[in-house]
Parts: sequence; C-alpha cells; structure tokens
Amino acid sequence: MRKIYKTCIPLLSLSLLLLSGCADKSMQGIEDRVPGQETEDSLSPESGDVSAPVTFEARDLEGNTVSSQLFSETKLTMVNVWATYCNPCLREMPGLGELAGEYAAEEFRIVGIISDVMEGEEQKTLDYAADLVEQTGAAYPHLLLNKSLYDALLTDVTAVPTTFFIDENGMILDTVIGSMDKSAWEEIINGLLEK
Repeated sequence: MRKIYKTCIPLLSLSLLLLSGCADKSMQGIEDRVPGQETEDSLSPESGDVSAPVTFEARDLEGNTVSSQLFSETKLTMVNVWATYCNPCLREMPGLGELAGEYAAEEFRIVGIISDVMEGEEQKTLDYAADLVEQTGAAYPHLLLNKSLYDALLTDVTAVPTTFFIDENGMILDTVIGSMDKSAWEEIINGLLEK
C-alpha cells in the first residue's frame, strides 16, 4: 500500500503541474504595481459588460503611444496576451508573425500585450522582451502593460496566452484561452472576417 502512495502522489503532482499551463502570476496584485492614474476616459467598463467598447492608452516596445483607436483602423484586431516566461506563448508567436504578414492586405491586424513587462521597466527587461519578439518573428506591435490596459482587457485573464478578437468598434467578438497552431488561428480569423 505504501508503494502505491509513493508512486501515485508524485504522478498526481506532476499531472496537476502539467495541466495548470502558464497561469499568469505576473498579474496578481497589478493594481499596486502598475504606474499611471485611473481616469474615467481611460478605463473600460466593469468586467463582464460586453456592451461597451474596450478603451485604453499604452506604450509599445518602441516607446510609441498606442490607444484603442487602433481598433477603428481595421475590421478585426487579434490581441494576443503573452508573457516572456510562457513557452506555449513563445511557440505560437512565429505562426502569429506569419499571419500578420499574410493578412496585411486584409482588414486584420495582430497586436501583442506583454503581460509581465510594464511601462517604466528597466531597459534590460525591455531589451529581453524585444529580443524574444525578434527571435520568434512576431513582427507586429507589442504593448507594455499599464493600469489602463490592465483595466481594459486583462482583469479576468488568469492564464497566458489569452487572445481577444476585437472589431472596429472596440467590441470583443471572441476570446481564446491557450495557444493554437497557425491553421487553427486562420480558421477563426477567416470565420470572423466573413461575418
């Protein structure tokens, strides 16, 4: 009987660890860590209100200011929330980079949100994130986390990658938790573009 416990307990522990995926611990306590002040016009509606558009203002890896206005520039925006420590995130990014190039002429764009790199981080942290983007070929904008962006999209994100599909009005059309291969993403993108 003791032998069974010695075998089962480690296997059960390993199974739970593997099933947990990339739980995004970087977002715990974000309210205390993210620079910036809340303003009425920079926050999205309370979590669960799908009738109001997503609004935010943030900086990208190059230091450019980006706002939710970017949604109005295309019919569909894929917002991929990832983390520098998340292997499934990094594995899917080359395919996302290819999709960004292939759909460039379409009414579609991809934007990344780096959930564990915030505005105001040390340069070496920003450089590390930029190196990962370059290594994976994910040549699309990647936003740095701040309070506005967190409140707009990430309040209910508990695992990465999490991907949102947002229309030209800033409305969330679909949410996917977990990574997918390029062909699975193409199927979702094409289906949403046809609507």
